Amino acid sequence: MEVRRTVPVKLDVADSDADLLHETITEFLWAANYVVDHAWQGEYKTTSKAELQRETYDDVRAETRLQANLVQNARNKAADAVQSVVARWKHGDYAGKPNFTAPTLVYDKRCATFNDDHATLSTVEGRITAEYVLPDEGRETPHSEYLFNDDYEVTGAELHYRDGEFYLHVRTKADVEFETADDGNDGHSTVLGVDLGIENVAVTSTGEFWNGSEVNHWHREFEKRRGSLQQRGTRAAHETMKSVGRTETGRYDHFLHTVSKELVAEAVEHDCDVIAFENLTGIRERMPRAKKFHAWAFRRLYDYVEYKAEVEGISVEQVSPAYTSQRCSKCGFTHENNRPASDGQDVFECLKCGYSPHADYNAAKNIGLKHLRSAQTSSGGGAPVNVRLNRGTLNVNGDYEPASSGQNGSPRESPTLNEANGEAVSE
Repeated sequence: MEVRRTVPVKLDVADSDADLLHETITEFLWAANYVVDHAWQGEYKTTSKAELQRETYDDVRAETRLQANLVQNARNKAADAVQSVVARWKHGDYAGKPNFTAPTLVYDKRCATFNDDHATLSTVEGRITAEYVLPDEGRETPHSEYLFNDDYEVTGAELHYRDGEFYLHVRTKADVEFETADDGNDGHSTVLGVDLGIENVAVTSTGEFWNGSEVNHWHREFEKRRGSLQQRGTRAAHETMKSVGRTETGRYDHFLHTVSKELVAEAVEHDCDVIAFENLTGIRERMPRAKKFHAWAFRRLYDYVEYKAEVEGISVEQVSPAYTSQRCSKCGFTHENNRPASDGQDVFECLKCGYSPHADYNAAKNIGLKHLRSAQTSSGGGAPVNVRLNRGTLNVNGDYEPASSGQNGSPRESPTLNEANGEAVSE
């Protein structure tokens, strides 16, 4: 079977070359958005790459300094986004017109050369050389496992600019007979459930919490400042507002990168093969207090987890969110009054068995259990899949297996969960 892996590589780029990359990214994003605008005309959206190539190629070449292959890559990026929107419409989901703003640029082997320690990249003024910033030799990393492995072929890359640095997400592929994760669990596949929310940005089925109070405070303060600047209406206020927006986005990105890194580390620590989120479609409508900002943050967090997990060989998937907040993860009893809205967002108490964990933790376990059941069904009922909990694992039959003891002879505790609940959680 074909296995694909992506390896993020930090780049060391000279200042003059960095300026060229920024200019190239700007023109690439303009080209992609131009193709989207063309595809969006009329009642029926154009999704054919060949048709969009015929109708937009000459215009983009005339308006940009992009070489031919970068123009085609921008066209492909736009066409893929429009196709995704149309597919969501067919399923009855809402999706708006794509608009590319994140500083990214797609390279293939026609407009970039990938070497062991550097890459040459096409820009609006010829090619530049970008040195790789690589980890120390002598230890196993995604770079040694995929990038420098002769069994893996480099197929292309996507350039990202974040936190003041350039990163090249190098895509590789290999044909192998099979690939299984060595999870130390007799061939069982293990899933980490993740619940997203406003008060707690993310909570895992292992009982780890990432509190959202700080990022929510930033958002409120930035909203107040933007409102004040908008009331002034001066050009200086407009320029200040753009600067404030960049600062705001930078803070959010740093926070979300940190959370995504720690989420993936949690999955690695517990030998998880899958990280399961609830389906993000319509998430704002499901959370009455959520704002457009929260929906944006959840999607960006998911994207960050997805590409970070990929280099660890961990897949990231979405499951239906139905009843995950109302179902008891211990006995399975589902009722809306298990989580009465009037009693606070963190309250869950099963009306049947009395189980009363933190509501977000209960939801995270249910998300993991939903993936467990879907994997069981899709594989004919025989797939050995476990949900990773804070003190062990749970399988589809409801059988709980304690985790191995630590050096002190007791299972691993979850201090964050205990702080959130005020007491230790017993499964």
